[in-house]
Amino acid sequence: MNIILFEAEEIGKPLSRRDGRTIHLLKVLHKKAGDVFEAGVLGGQTGAGYIDAVGRDGSVRYTLDLKNDPPPRHPIRLALGFPRPIQLRRILRDLSNFGIEAIDLLGTDLGEKSYRDSRLLGDGGARQALIEGAVQARDTALPGLAAFSSLDEWLRYTPWAKNAPGTTWTPLPLLIAPDNVRPEGSMTRLAAAGRPVVLAIGCERGWSDRERDLLEEAGFSRLSLGSRALKTETACIAAVVLALEKTGGLG
Repeated sequence: MNIILFEAEEIGKPLSRRDGRTIHLLKVLHKKAGDVFEAGVLGGQTGAGYIDAVGRDGSVRYTLDLKNDPPPRHPIRLALGFPRPIQLRRILRDLSNFGIEAIDLLGTDLGEKSYRDSRLLGDGGARQALIEGAVQARDTALPGLAAFSSLDEWLRYTPWAKNAPGTTWTPLPLLIAPDNVRPEGSMTRLAAAGRPVVLAIGCERGWSDRERDLLEEAGFSRLSLGSRALKTETACIAAVVLALEKTGGLG
């Protein structure tokens, strides 16, 4: 853990002996009473945590001094055809680690219908994966996460046209569908300095021709990530890294 994160309602309550954060502080970082650690509140500020005492029962009492703003969000929204559940957790963690604005999961024509029923979205597992990514990045903010039954529904809703609280999506975002089937060009040649980006990536079987037509009608440019077929999580990471590099987000 690069930062110890707390829910707002946890502040002031001791960490129990079995809490993963307690184990990390005492067993991994070898912290003791009087020591300092990096801390933050989910959705809030970051700063220092102080271990006041370690109880006989193994619990940790602490004090927080949080005065710093979290890292700024990157104005990137990524939509993805539902992947395999085992991939979904890794993808959510890694995308959260990048600090992008939002993640949308879509039902697609060629996607496996059972993937949409992943328990990860309902049992708290998805949020925990997002938190793991934020912890690694020393961040307190999580990407927005939403699910849509189909690409059609997502395009009708156009979530990128609705500014999230505290963000200013101006100028209008670039709409890009990374796709190696009949691409119009390459993402490596993208000119996007200072522009927000919306990325639409198909399921592991790709987009159907019907969906490609829908994306083009909605103004998406279909750009190649290279000649090789990529795993879903690899395509997500490659697309986000290229978008960050081309928009100046890695500067």
